[in-house]
Amino acid sequence: MQYHLRSQHPQASCDDREQTLPSMLSGRKCDARRSEEITKRICSMVVKDILPISVICGEGFQELLGYIEPNYGIPSRFTITRRIEALYEERKKTLKSRLESTKFVALTTDCWTALTTESYIKVTCCYIDDDWQFNSAVLLTQSMPSRHTAENLAAKLIDSVETWGLNGEVSACVHDNARNIVAANSPGRVNWDSVPCFAHTLQLAVNDGFKVFVHRVIVAAGRLVRHFNHSTPACKALEAKQDQMQLPKHQLIQSCKTRWNSVCDMFGRLLEQRWAVTAVLSDRTVTKLQDARTLEIRDEYWQIMTEITPVIVSISNIYPITFSLLNTHLMRAEDDGHRVTEFKAKVRQSLSDRMEVDADELVAKPALIASFLDPQAAKAKLTEMCASLAMATTEDEQAVSDDAAAQAGDEQRSKSNAMLLLLGDNYSAPREITDCPEEVDIYMRDSPLSLDDNPLDLWKSHETRFPRLAILARRYLCIPGTSVPSSLAQLANRPYANIPSCKVM
Repeated sequence: MQYHLRSQHPQASCDDREQTLPSMLSGRKCDARRSEEITKRICSMVVKDILPISVICGEGFQELLGYIEPNYGIPSRFTITRRIEALYEERKKTLKSRLESTKFVALTTDCWTALTTESYIKVTCCYIDDDWQFNSAVLLTQSMPSRHTAENLAAKLIDSVETWGLNGEVSACVHDNARNIVAANSPGRVNWDSVPCFAHTLQLAVNDGFKVFVHRVIVAAGRLVRHFNHSTPACKALEAKQDQMQLPKHQLIQSCKTRWNSVCDMFGRLLEQRWAVTAVLSDRTVTKLQDARTLEIRDEYWQIMTEITPVIVSISNIYPITFSLLNTHLMRAEDDGHRVTEFKAKVRQSLSDRMEVDADELVAKPALIASFLDPQAAKAKLTEMCASLAMATTEDEQAVSDDAAAQAGDEQRSKSNAMLLLLGDNYSAPREITDCPEEVDIYMRDSPLSLDDNPLDLWKSHETRFPRLAILARRYLCIPGTSVPSSLAQLANRPYANIPSCKVM
C-alpha cells in the first residue's frame, strides 16, 4: 500500500513510519454517542466485577482510557453513581414485570458478616416462567445493623415480599437451621412454608456422626496439614519425597468445619501422601523430634481414615436422596467394622430426626410434594407416602387451567384426527382426563424420566395433559433444595467490594 501511494499518488503519500494507536486515534473525534457507550460500559464493569466506584479515579484507569480513547472525558464518580442507581431501577422494573406474570415463587435467605464486621442479609427468589424455565433473582442485599432476632428477620422477609409485590405468591422459604431464622419462618409470623436447607441439615447430621470418635482423627489430621501449610522447609521436603517416591505432586488439603465433604478431601489426600508425609516427619533435618511426636498420626487413626472415607464419598455423591441414604447407603454392610457401623447409625438417626421422616405431617411437607411432582422421583414407590396428598388448587386456578386445557384440546384433536386417519386402528388416542384421582393415577403410571432429563421439560410438554398437577408443579418445583443462592453472596465478600450492596441486583 505504501509503495502504491508513493508511486501513483505522491501527493497523498504517507510518512514511512508506522502509525501508533494513539496517533491514529488522536485525529478521531469522540462524539457524544461514543462517549455514552463508553460510560455505559464503565458502569457495567463496576457492577459486574463488584468494583468500588472510586476505581474511575485511579491513575492507572485514567491512563488506560487516555491511551485507548484520548478524546474521551472521564465522568466523575458522582455521575457513575447516578448511572448505576438508574441501572438498578431499570433492572428492578424489568424483574417486577416478570414476577407479575408468575403465580408462585420460592425464597432463599441467609445472613453473614463482612470483613468490615458489617452484618448483611440477602433474599433471593426462584420461580418457573411461562416457558417452564427455572429462574432466580436477588430481591434484597442489605446491611442489617439491628439484632438478628426472629421478629427482625421476619420483618425483613415480609418487607422484601411486599416491596416486590409477591404477597400470596410465596410457596416456601429455604434457610439454614439456625433457631432465629427457623422461628422467623414459623406459621405465626409468615404465611409460607419453612424449608430447611438440605445441605446444612446433612452437614449437622454428619457432624453428629463425627462426634462419636472421628472428631479425634479430624483434629490430628488437621494439625498435621496445618504444619505442612505453614512450614516452608516441610513443604519443600514433601515435594522432594513425592519426586523420590513417584507420588502425585499434590498439596495437602485442610478441612473446613462448615463443609463436611472437605473432611473426605483431607482424609483422601493424606492417605494418598501417607508415606511421603511419614518420611518428612522422620527426617530430623526437617522435623524436630518433639514436633514429630506431636504431629505423627497413630496407625489406628490411619485405619479409621481408610474405613470412613468411602462412606463419606458415597454420601456426597447422592446426598439429596434422603431415603436412599437412610435405607441403603447408611445401612450396615457385612464388611463394616464396629466404628463404621457406629458412625453410620449415628448419622442415620440424626438425619432421620432432622428431616422428620417419621412425622405424621411428612406428606404435607413441600420437599416431599416436590419429589412427587418430579417425574424422576415420582416413580420411586412414593405412592404410599403421598396417599394423603391433597390436590390443593383453588377454584380460580382450576378454572384457568381447565380453560387452557380446553383450548389446547381443540388444537390437539385436529392434529390427532389427521394422525388417526393415517395410522388407522394402530393409533390409540389418549383418553381425556376428567378428575384429580385419574390424573394422578395416569401420571404415576407414566414411564419414568431418565436422570439426565430435565423434569421441567416434561411439564412443558404435558401441561395440558395434567393441568391440575401442572399448577402444583409450578408451585413446588421452584423451591430449591438448599439456600446456596443466598449463601453465594459471601463469595463476593472481598476487601474491594465496598459498593452499597442494597443498590446491586
